[in-house]
Amino acid sequence: MRYAPYDAQRPEAVIHIQDLTIYQEAQPILRNICLSMYPSEFIFLIGRTGSGKSSLLKILYAELPTKAGHVRVAHFDLHTLSKRQIPRLRRRLGIVFQDFQLLSDRSVEENLWFVLRATEWKDPVAMRRRITEVLMQVGLEWAKKKMPHQLSGGEQQRVAIARALLNDPLILLADEPTGNLDPEVTQEIVALFLEINRQGTAVLIATHNHTLLDKYAGRVLKCYQGQVMDASDAYA
Repeated sequence: MRYAPYDAQRPEAVIHIQDLTIYQEAQPILRNICLSMYPSEFIFLIGRTGSGKSSLLKILYAELPTKAGHVRVAHFDLHTLSKRQIPRLRRRLGIVFQDFQLLSDRSVEENLWFVLRATEWKDPVAMRRRITEVLMQVGLEWAKKKMPHQLSGGEQQRVAIARALLNDPLILLADEPTGNLDPEVTQEIVALFLEINRQGTAVLIATHNHTLLDKYAGRVLKCYQGQVMDASDAYA
């Protein structure tokens, strides 16, 4: 899957960025970013530690403010987004982190239940059904009653992916999701992301693991010297 030129017949972009500059304190770390991501695209975002990958993702899920430029994510204009609207934006996104961020004192099921309650699900029957669906999707239907510490690192990351899928997101954002995993488990997790993408969810993975780019097809964006550039041709 490679970057295609603009086509008026293409569906509306799920991410559209125009002339965005990202600051760390008072210093710009990425300048004049212009890019679009479309439904069902699979993108790797690469770059060295400190190059701005995580900051770009934080802009996309409104953890950092948009100070300069135009950013539209999942049909929300982030420049005019109010604090009250941020939860609505994040319900359209799935977010996966390197360190899983599971609640250690709750079972897998309780972790997922917590997110559904926080995103205003009300019907217990529907909530239990959705939890079963996402756990089946990541191959962990047997783990509902397990505590996080009873699972391997790869299994905990699968729970985190299941959590990200609960609200059927338009976009899945993953920040170094295989950074704490061994190579074999890394391949399993990336294969899971690819399957999620094949089912219609746009997937953006920030990683410094360049071996993934040789093994898996996807558009490649690179954070380099304060710019975000399309590097797909280098990995074709």
